[in-house]
Amino acid sequence: MTQTRNRIILTALAVFGLCSAALAQDKYPSRPITVVVPFAAGGPLDVSTRVLGVALTNTLGQPIIIENASGAGGSIGAGRVARSTPDGYTLLMYHIGTATTPALYRGKLSYDPIKDLTPVALVNDGPMAFVAKPNAPPTNLKEFLAYARSQGSKFNLGHAGIGAASHLCSVLFQKEIGTQVTTIPYRGTGPAMAALLSGEIDAICDVASNATGQIRAGALKAYAVTGTQRLPAIPDTPTVAEAGVPTLAMTNWNAMFAPKNTPAPIVERLVAALSVALKDPTVVQRFAELGTMPIDATPKAAEVLKAHLAAETARWTPIIEQSGQFAE
Repeated sequence: MTQTRNRIILTALAVFGLCSAALAQDKYPSRPITVVVPFAAGGPLDVSTRVLGVALTNTLGQPIIIENASGAGGSIGAGRVARSTPDGYTLLMYHIGTATTPALYRGKLSYDPIKDLTPVALVNDGPMAFVAKPNAPPTNLKEFLAYARSQGSKFNLGHAGIGAASHLCSVLFQKEIGTQVTTIPYRGTGPAMAALLSGEIDAICDVASNATGQIRAGALKAYAVTGTQRLPAIPDTPTVAEAGVPTLAMTNWNAMFAPKNTPAPIVERLVAALSVALKDPTVVQRFAELGTMPIDATPKAAEVLKAHLAAETARWTPIIEQSGQFAE
C-alpha cells in the first residue's frame, strides 16, 4: 500500500512539474532578460545588440539587459551562457566567432558551440573592408594583393585580436595571397584602426562600418568590401567579386543563441519577437548607419541558423588549421 501511495505521489508531482513548466513558458517572459555580449562595450556587436535590445523590450514587454563579458575571443561570455539555466532569461549574441573558436582554441573551450548552445536566429550581417592609408601604392584590390605578396613579412596587417572578425579576414587574406605577412593583434578595433591611421601598420581588413567615416573623409583608401553588395555609405568601393577576387567573400554575421535544452516554445517566442524588432524602422535605420543589414527572422529561423553555423564551421576550420594562427 505504501509503495502504491508513493508512486501516486511521485506521479502527481511529475505532472505538477510539467504543468508548472508549461505555465512558465506560456507566461514567458515574466521578468527582465539578460543578453550577454562576449566583447567589450562600444564594439560593432555591442552597439547593434543595444539598438536591437530597445526594440525587443517594446516587443516582449520586459527589459532587455545587455551584459558585456569579454575575453578569449568571445568564448568566456559564450561559455557562461552555455552553462546557464535554459529558461530563456540568459541569452547570447555572438558573431562569426561562434563557428571559429573551436578551431582557434583547439579543444581548450569549456563548451561546444554546436552541442551546448540552442540556435535562435541570425540577426544581422555586414561586410568587412580592406583599407590602407591614402598614399598606399596599390590602386585596386588585385594590386593590393600582389603588393602584400611581394612584401611578405615586411607587410604589417593589423587586426582586433585572435578570434575577431578582422583576424579571420586576415587569415583569409593570407590564404588568398599564399604568403604569410606580419599580423599584429590589438585590443579591439579602435586601437587597430588608430594604428593604421598613424602609419604603424600597412592595412587592415575591418568591419566596414568602422571604416566608412574615414574612407569618406579621405583618411583611408578602400580596396573592396567582402559582402555581395556595395555599401550605400561608400558606393564607389567595389565588392571583392566585382574586384575579381570572389574567394575573399565573407560577412561578419551576428546571431542569438540560448543555452542547450531551452524549450521550443521559448525559442519560438524569441523568434517571433525578433521578427517584429528587426523590422522596426529605428532598427533598420541604425543598422544601415552601422553598415549592417537585418536578417528577417522567419518561423524556421532556428533551423536556418543551425545550418548556417554548421556550414561556417566547415568552411573556416580548415582555413584556420592551415594558417597555424591559434589562440594561446
